[in-house]
Amino acid sequence: MASNRLSFRNITALAPMVRVGTLPMRLLALDYGADVVYCEELIDIKMAQCQRVVNEVLQTVDFVAPDDRVMFRTCERERGRVVFQMGTADPDRALTVAQLVQKDVAAVDVNMGCPKEYSTKGGMGAALLSNPDRIEAILKKLVSGLDIPVTCKIRILPSVEETISLVQRIERTGVSAIAVHGRFKDERPRHPVHCDYIQAVAQTVSIPVIANGGSSDPVKTNADIEEFRKATGASSVMLARAAMWNASVFAKQGPHPVEKVMEEYLKYAIRYDNNAFNTKYCLCQMLRDKVESPLGKKVQAAQTNAEISEAYGLQEFYQQIQDQLQTRRDALQSSSLPDRPVMEGDVTTMAVKFERREYPPQITPKMFLLEWSRREKLEQPLYEIVRDAESKTLIRQSVNINHKFSPHPE
Repeated sequence: MASNRLSFRNITALAPMVRVGTLPMRLLALDYGADVVYCEELIDIKMAQCQRVVNEVLQTVDFVAPDDRVMFRTCERERGRVVFQMGTADPDRALTVAQLVQKDVAAVDVNMGCPKEYSTKGGMGAALLSNPDRIEAILKKLVSGLDIPVTCKIRILPSVEETISLVQRIERTGVSAIAVHGRFKDERPRHPVHCDYIQAVAQTVSIPVIANGGSSDPVKTNADIEEFRKATGASSVMLARAAMWNASVFAKQGPHPVEKVMEEYLKYAIRYDNNAFNTKYCLCQMLRDKVESPLGKKVQAAQTNAEISEAYGLQEFYQQIQDQLQTRRDALQSSSLPDRPVMEGDVTTMAVKFERREYPPQITPKMFLLEWSRREKLEQPLYEIVRDAESKTLIRQSVNINHKFSPHPE
């Protein structure tokens, strides 16, 4: 089993990036040559409420929140190479979430470097840097409670000595690697990366050190990755913005023309039914200073993946994928489902499809039913979540005082 554990030595990795590190970008980075990909930071409180669902239509494993949002989606293509990064400040909750996902990821990473308020205000991210006791408690809990590697990502402290003292304490918890962003928590990408700090860490610890913070300066091309590795003395390199702008920076002769990269990204977004607003965000990051170009304006105006596909001339590809997905839905549909509604007492049973793209962003079936109930002066619908024991598919049952709806999944 140990031989199958993910190694963090001599790798290039896609860094965890909020709103960017979703499944399409991770798969794109792997295609271009990344060895390991990190998901975006996911907060433990939200993940702890999720249900693990096997999505047989998309052929993915989804972690679905109570409001039906997919918080994390993964697939076979990235098995053994995807690292789940979480934001946490609580050892017990961290372990609960890590145990929920550990069968579907290669490693678990704790974010200890994000300086953004949404992370630090909960004692997470860079806020942990001033609380080494909590860092130690979280990492020890995870290392002892998981069967997969545990890592963490930090920023450097005000002095080399303080930084070394912290990473030595982290190493003693048993983590498999440590990623070091070579900037202080109050510094931003415009500030130069402190390669000397990362080098001091790499010379101090025996576990792999992953250098981060080199996007744009010095890393602009694939050849620059090795130069950054040498400058920091780290065993591995993690790229964020350089990969966000053009994931083909991981390719040996990269980067490639961004137009082709955007097209490949969009194809993954379509295949895996990525949230349209997330798709837009990532494409706009790739467009950069061309975001106000005719193409950029079309992307910004789009509300669905279908409209985004039209902007890139991929309407035919989009329709082919929709047809494939519908074929899978039809094949999975149980032959026992009635073709017409069946009345049994106060229960109506019928086959119901929920095609999210057919609803505008501001309305969902639940919202529609709530408005209908109010209009009919009925009690507010109540929802009970039932899971199929075999497929783990969610079956929803909404109940109000006079009506009982029992939708069957497609």
